[in-house]
Amino acid sequence: MTEQSMPLTGKRVLELGTMIAAPFATHILSQLGAEVIKIEPPAGDTTRSLVRGGPSGTIVAYSHSKQAICLDLTTDGGKEVFRRLAATADVVIHNLAPSAARKLSVTADDCMAANPDIVHVHIKGYTHGPQADDLMTNPIAEAATGAMDDHRVDGRPTRFGPSYHDQFAGTYAVIRVLAAMLDANASEADRRIEIGLYETGLHLAARDLAGMQLKTQLLGRLEKEGGGEFSMPGYGSYLTSDGRWVYLLILTDAHWAKLTRALDMPEDGHPDYARLRDRKKARDTVEAAVRAAVGKFDFDEVERRLRSAGLGFNEVMPLERVLEKPQARQPGKLRELDFRGLHFEVPEFPGQMQVNPNLPPPEIGEHTRPLLEELGYSAQDAEALLSSGAAKAYQPGDFAWAPVRQKG
Repeated sequence: MTEQSMPLTGKRVLELGTMIAAPFATHILSQLGAEVIKIEPPAGDTTRSLVRGGPSGTIVAYSHSKQAICLDLTTDGGKEVFRRLAATADVVIHNLAPSAARKLSVTADDCMAANPDIVHVHIKGYTHGPQADDLMTNPIAEAATGAMDDHRVDGRPTRFGPSYHDQFAGTYAVIRVLAAMLDANASEADRRIEIGLYETGLHLAARDLAGMQLKTQLLGRLEKEGGGEFSMPGYGSYLTSDGRWVYLLILTDAHWAKLTRALDMPEDGHPDYARLRDRKKARDTVEAAVRAAVGKFDFDEVERRLRSAGLGFNEVMPLERVLEKPQARQPGKLRELDFRGLHFEVPEFPGQMQVNPNLPPPEIGEHTRPLLEELGYSAQDAEALLSSGAAKAYQPGDFAWAPVRQKG
């Protein structure tokens, strides 16, 4: 696949994104060849100032290879620039609050007035319903859809680490955009797309919700699905003798037989534990047996034995070591980026070799001037927009990281 043959080459996408959901969606579209223009207010995307006053890893990971224009959409001049941009675009994606979208004139009605053929995507807290205008963030989506209730630290419901609901919402947005683009007869209603974090969370929880209903009806009492380890003894993380955690995939009776043999466990061949239903009944005993078996060996020996047995497993990797693994370092899996004198290795979009431009994330307003020129503004009119504050071009020092003071 060449850059010219990428599926979205020649398509222009406008992003009014903050934090993760919309920038993640446009990141995927960019990786498929689309030209993405990131539109930010003078205050910038929130993630531009999250790390010591400067850009966070979100900007590096999900805004590389985009262009950036800075507009004040509370001004008439900023709104006019946006309308001109919308007239040139195929897609606009934003995750603004509903009230902000109306105030800034970036709703589906606004965008379709400028471009009747545009695909408009609003990633919001909730779609239609009594909470349609309510605000929601990723952890609130976890709380609202059952995920957080099963993830507790010291008994307290706690958010996950990564913002999975944001990223899944962005992914669902991409699927809907591609579906609209593939349909030559897509109606205006088909091109008015709303993706809710809440509805995303419901869909992600569908298996658990259906399983809970199934068991409850079969048993005649409330019965929830198992927790994160699916109530499967031996399926989870266990500590080796040298203090490293290994996560075991023990789903079937065959897996159990291989595990007990590989780790020289006394339970090898024991009829009381040969079947999963029996191991579940003796869960505490089985768990203790696996902990003891793994704890006898250092990690390298556990790895050797498990690999020889053909079992699924992996070390529970600390973040700072994830990219050291040979599997991560295969060609096409990491993108090399230089940004502000720092070097980054950013995981690539799965399923293809890198073919789109390898550009660092843009600074705020980095492409404001050339985009104004492309949109037909004369040099004099562009300067008027800049001097009025309706548009802003990058100035060295914008969103600079605070210097690190050496202790002592």
